[in-house]
Amino acid sequence: MYHCRFKGSHYDCGFHWGSLLQKNNVIIAKQDTFIVSKKRKEFTKKCVPIYQKYYPEILEEIKGVAKGQGTSYQDMLAFLLSMYCFEFNNHCTCFAFRNKNNIIFGRNSDFLVDLEKLYMNCLYDLDNVYSFNGNTTAFVEMEDGINEYGLSVGLTFIYPTIIKAGFNAGLLVRYLLEKCRTTNEAIQTLKQIPIASQQTLTIADNTGNIAVVE
Repeated sequence: MYHCRFKGSHYDCGFHWGSLLQKNNVIIAKQDTFIVSKKRKEFTKKCVPIYQKYYPEILEEIKGVAKGQGTSYQDMLAFLLSMYCFEFNNHCTCFAFRNKNNIIFGRNSDFLVDLEKLYMNCLYDLDNVYSFNGNTTAFVEMEDGINEYGLSVGLTFIYPTIIKAGFNAGLLVRYLLEKCRTTNEAIQTLKQIPIASQQTLTIADNTGNIAVVE
């Protein structure tokens, strides 16, 4: 597992990470899992205005990664913004419970064994958003995490049956970690933004308020 720390602006952290990989001869676009098709590109064009409205800084981070990698920004967008919306090979589960003394939040990430060594634990402390500790088998997107206010969010993938423009599961997790403090705030936020992929999100805060959102 890689342990990465990100500071500064979203663009700067994306560029730094993309450049670091490039210097070590790791090109994201050459990985087997980097799938970009005409269908995914057309879908992404419909999603970009939504991210521009609700989450422009994440587009800047993706632009930074692409610049650091020397890779097409449009291809990087198509890969990331369409993730969870077309694939059927993602498997993961997440759960939370509490007792008198503890709040437990856990997950199982059951994905490609080939990616085991690329699994990342990330510490984000970026400008103008909440800091968080998150985990991912991709990049930029998060599969689970906990932020500085004790809000935990994790996804459980469900096979996509309805595909429409909006936030995908991994970017929903990232967005909630950066923008929300409590479970109730996260639920209200989810009611306001368009959602693209199918998933359940397990959410727990430091008061013990736990919810699963479909």
